[in-house]
Amino acid sequence: MMTGQATRIPFLKGTDIPFDVENTYVVLVDDVLFTGRTVRSALDALTDFGRPALIKLAVLVDRGYRQLPIQPDFCGAVIDTEMDEQVKLYLKEEGHDGDGLWSLKPPQQKNSEHTHE
Repeated sequence: MMTGQATRIPFLKGTDIPFDVENTYVVLVDDVLFTGRTVRSALDALTDFGRPALIKLAVLVDRGYRQLPIQPDFCGAVIDTEMDEQVKLYLKEEGHDGDGLWSLKPPQQKNSEHTHE
């Protein structure tokens, strides 16, 4: 049943690791660690290419609310957020004017009172 909401279909690309991961030391780097699902997908893709000797996780920002038992080994900052906040990280190296971190709360919806007679 359609609800009238648009469905986003992600564009999937293949994974290419240009070196042999077998018995190597790997550091996965993520910008913002949230639920852990992205890291889990990266781990799955990585182990499809072989079995590294060691995998470490480095994140720039850890905002909590994990849904999987994944914790960073290296972390730049831990910030307190609410579940419905968005965290945006801006880096000069990605074409932004400077480095920055924004925590955006969704707009509060007004409670409309309906009178039923």
